[in-house]
Amino acid sequence: MLKTINPSDVELGMYIHKLEGSWFKHPFWKSKFLLEDPATLEDLRECDIPGVVIDVSKGRDRLTAQLRPAATGANQPSQLSRRGLVARAQPFDYASTARTDLSREFGHARTVANRSEKVVSRVFLHSRLGKAVDSTVVEPVISDIFASVQRNPHAFNGLMRCKRDNQYVFQHALAVSALMISLARQLKLSPELLRNAGMAGLLLDVGIGHLPINLEEVGGDYRDFSEEVLQRHTTLGYEYLRMGGDIPEEVALVALQHHERLDGSGYPQGLRGEAISMLSRMAAICDVYDSLVTDRASQRGLDPGTAILQMQELVGKFDPRLLDAFILAIGAHPVGSVVRLASDRLALVIDQDPADHTLPRVRAFFSVRTGRMTQPEDIVLAQCFGQDRIVAVADPETYGIKEFDKLRLRIFTAACKGPA
Repeated sequence: MLKTINPSDVELGMYIHKLEGSWFKHPFWKSKFLLEDPATLEDLRECDIPGVVIDVSKGRDRLTAQLRPAATGANQPSQLSRRGLVARAQPFDYASTARTDLSREFGHARTVANRSEKVVSRVFLHSRLGKAVDSTVVEPVISDIFASVQRNPHAFNGLMRCKRDNQYVFQHALAVSALMISLARQLKLSPELLRNAGMAGLLLDVGIGHLPINLEEVGGDYRDFSEEVLQRHTTLGYEYLRMGGDIPEEVALVALQHHERLDGSGYPQGLRGEAISMLSRMAAICDVYDSLVTDRASQRGLDPGTAILQMQELVGKFDPRLLDAFILAIGAHPVGSVVRLASDRLALVIDQDPADHTLPRVRAFFSVRTGRMTQPEDIVLAQCFGQDRIVAVADPETYGIKEFDKLRLRIFTAACKGPA
């Protein structure tokens, strides 16, 4: 039986079913938990939310509390948020979540990406029309991406790397959001900062919708517009997000500052060092990385490993501590990278080893000696005891492989269905 009580009436031993109101009003992620931690109880009682739904069949009922029926039917008014996203039974433990195998998570990631693209499209359309961002619309997207990244941080990011059939603006928003969440988890940021990082990644380019340009003219890829026009999206995005009123300031600030650089060479204000917010310094890394690895109409994107090397060479542009953490989060050879093995084969990186990011799982698919495709073979480099190893990042076109973007997706999809 579900009952709704005031947050001040919550007690230990109650089973929390849902939290009413916007998730920006409380610091919790998981939903449906038995309340056993005194610190969590204190946090709940101090939350600025209208009510807490408890399940008295699974936990304690407070008979003295001022109770009212939980709104669960279609004909009953409800203040519940659209999704019961968000509560944690204890302070968030990044190490406690079991890692899901990439082949299992891939299907979930694809579903999340397809569903999320529709939401992101609607947000950018509303931006173009001057309508404020409704945080309840984007909350489920962040929750879904977070859940996928939490189960396996490489499945969603790998899918975004291999997928090439969507307008850049939407794919980029989803990819940067996932990268921001991965980086925030690597840095062990608080649940509130982690949530804001994902939100900031999703919305950092929302100002594009206010530029006097037609995205359809460039297939949705705004990178092909002049720098003079493009630079305006930062201030436009910031002003737009602040207009809504329920978007956190530090999220809006990322829209303004994600093109600032540590050495002062960025825009729009030429800020230096820690004058740039931490989330904005994180976003600068995630934004540039995804831009480098994503194809343009006239140019193929860089291999992920090559993109990492180029970013490391841009001394003074990025926060070095955050860049090191980013590499740890996505791997020295990110999922979707093509590498050359000591056995004279090309292989696609299809998963990471949690214990050693330099020794990923790869799928060999091409013989350098014969110049031909080979029977796919999965190799767990962390377990092959030196029989094979990565010797270099590889460019498939150098070896005569044309239209590799399509082949990459086929290899990755097949690998996620099971071992070769």
